[in-house]
Amino acid sequence: MEDLISYLLQFGHLNQQQIDLIKAKASERNLPKGGYFSEAGKIAKHIGFVTEGVLMICYYNNKGEEIVHHFVDENHFVVDLESFNHGIPSMIYIQAVTDCKLITLSQENFQELSKTIIDWDKIISKVTIKTLLDKVNVVQPKLNTDAKTRYLDFLKNSPNLANRVPLVYIASYLGITATSLSRIRKNIRQFQKGK
Repeated sequence: MEDLISYLLQFGHLNQQQIDLIKAKASERNLPKGGYFSEAGKIAKHIGFVTEGVLMICYYNNKGEEIVHHFVDENHFVVDLESFNHGIPSMIYIQAVTDCKLITLSQENFQELSKTIIDWDKIISKVTIKTLLDKVNVVQPKLNTDAKTRYLDFLKNSPNLANRVPLVYIASYLGITATSLSRIRKNIRQFQKGK
């Protein structure tokens, strides 16, 4: 719980009574590798804060292929915000890539915190803006670059994910096949050996 509180305090002030209320409303959840935090077609009823592990946000394209949109690791919130906020069925899956530990808030408890804690909405708004900006900074460089550059950018921007996420998911995230990614990795290794 302390990780969540420390994170929230970066975005605003909370007194001890408010902190105690958040702790009382939150619960800890273990999610095994391969388990779903939320699924497409269902309404997202919980928001999670990752304390351990990696999750992926993915969807299936019209060919039935799984497409990884992005990854979420420690000290980040995970939720389909549109589904959670508007009570509409989700278009995405949120799946554990590794065994995960999360602190979760139900929609009901989240709304209660919003009504009870004066600055809750401001804090959550700041968290949301930071998350969106972080996402834009990761996605934008991918738009006009070749596969090798995208992979090198991924290694540079997410070094803690490279060895924790299976290559097939990284390849999907980068918009390339697993075979192409294997070839890129092999070429990089050969280049580094030849230096």
